Amino acid sequence: MTTSDADKPAAAPQRRKKTGEGRERYLDMVQRERSLLMQQGISRSTEQLLDQAGATAVTQEEAEQRSKDTATGDQLRSILPVQAWLPLSIHLIGLDRGILKIAPLFDLTVRQQDTLVSVVRRSGFFVERVEMEVWDRAELIETLREVRDLSADRCEKTLSDWLSDVDNGLMLNQFFRDMLAEALQMRASDIHLVQDNNADSPNWIKYRIDGDLIPMHLLPAEAMARLTTLMKRDAGLNFGDRTTPKDGRFGFTWQARQIDVRVAAGPQGQDGEKLTLRLLDRAALKGFEELFRRHEEVATHLEKLLSPEIKGGGGLILLSGPTGSGKTTTLYACVQQIDRRRKHVLTIEDPIEYELRYATQWQVRSGMKGGEFADLIRASMRHDPDYIIIGEMRDGETVETALRATESGHTVISTIHADTALQTFERLRSLMPSERERASTYTLAQQVKAVLNQRLVKTLCQGCAHKTRLDELLTDKEIEKLGLKGNTGVSKHNSAGCDLCNRTGILGRVLLLDALLITAPISERNGIYQALRENVNNVLKEPGVIFRSRRDGVIDLIVNGLVDPRSGVLYIDE
Repeated sequence: MTTSDADKPAAAPQRRKKTGEGRERYLDMVQRERSLLMQQGISRSTEQLLDQAGATAVTQEEAEQRSKDTATGDQLRSILPVQAWLPLSIHLIGLDRGILKIAPLFDLTVRQQDTLVSVVRRSGFFVERVEMEVWDRAELIETLREVRDLSADRCEKTLSDWLSDVDNGLMLNQFFRDMLAEALQMRASDIHLVQDNNADSPNWIKYRIDGDLIPMHLLPAEAMARLTTLMKRDAGLNFGDRTTPKDGRFGFTWQARQIDVRVAAGPQGQDGEKLTLRLLDRAALKGFEELFRRHEEVATHLEKLLSPEIKGGGGLILLSGPTGSGKTTTLYACVQQIDRRRKHVLTIEDPIEYELRYATQWQVRSGMKGGEFADLIRASMRHDPDYIIIGEMRDGETVETALRATESGHTVISTIHADTALQTFERLRSLMPSERERASTYTLAQQVKAVLNQRLVKTLCQGCAHKTRLDELLTDKEIEKLGLKGNTGVSKHNSAGCDLCNRTGILGRVLLLDALLITAPISERNGIYQALRENVNNVLKEPGVIFRSRRDGVIDLIVNGLVDPRSGVLYIDE
């Protein structure tokens, strides 16, 4: 059964209000923690501790509204492309109610000012005019030098200086820090390094940005070997062993926030090594409101499940999708939506990616007695949890134990690999032991509350995407599949790109959902059980089942100019 747009609940304002209450929710705890830290000689501001708790002062929508004509210099530098302002030798002071304030080292021509204003506007800010302040020349030069140290240009310069003296350990450490800063500035989620001593094999450093690998730096084999050794040492790995796959992690500070880096090392070729660094930046995590902004009905349904008034409701929330589809991000967004001051959240992960303030986090120890997912789920129920977060359902024992936890009144949220929302049920059943499949399927039908199958879809750069009509890109059959008119205005991908998107034509990704929301009471779910046993497609016909297809989301993205229609058709066919 599906619902019309008229039936959608208008709960967004209430949910945004609750999201904004996060700061007050944890404020008393944070103030007491800050006092204790100060006694120990550790300086942390209230804002820093609230940010670590995942509390936001305003919703993302409100923040965007406020930042259209107002922004700090740091915000401008983090968003505007470096090549648009750094060569001008200007310091970005800030944006105040449409006035862009800068301190130039040299006078700017009218053309340079117009170009700067154009770039700022294309980055999503409203600029009325540029106002130049006169600074002391020595002070301005020092400020520009400090800013340049944070820019991507510094990384290339440091690399060049280090390669001219590869034995210089100080320059090696400096390049390592600059590389991490550059990757974060470019919104990279991972850094890939290949160290191969074969003279014919290139030693590349690549960044994964918006799902794609971008080659960034090419190093000689000797230099790459020194860099990978430094990384392994910092991650606590045996840097002399290049044949055994191993994992480690380290942390560093960037722009006054702590970044966690997970390092995976493994053999490469005959005598080389492959390192993959996952950059875990809490500030880059999307919040609940931002993540589900285009999925109002799903957000409202989840919000009710994540903030029950009474304990004992229980239920199962499943997040499915292929590797790299953002399941973990959604999982953490759901956890941040829970009032962890009043509710006990216990997570079971392999590995733990982000440290969650005011939550209990358990690391799975595969191969150790009592350290598997199922063992930890059983143990967790003796710790009085309200919510049990399971990193992934990998085997039948984990599935069965999780289902038993939901029967005990716990709300369980977990991820699983599947291609569609309906296939998620099939995937779960395939993991169930044959002798207990009937009983486990019955429990599944009784306890499942929501199934979200997701993808992360690349969005077009709004600074360079071309405007066109739908019938200029798609055939009549494809247009009919979308259910749109041929003269609908759309945007198409500009493969040449621009300075905003690093010449890719793509800037960011957005969540695309295939969602099943089950609102039927337990006493009326026999039909769902029969459908799971006989034909899973019949689940959609049952009362109390709301289905939102991926097709609906694709059409919304195409109409709003966020996705190229040619890519949109492929998402629907998938």
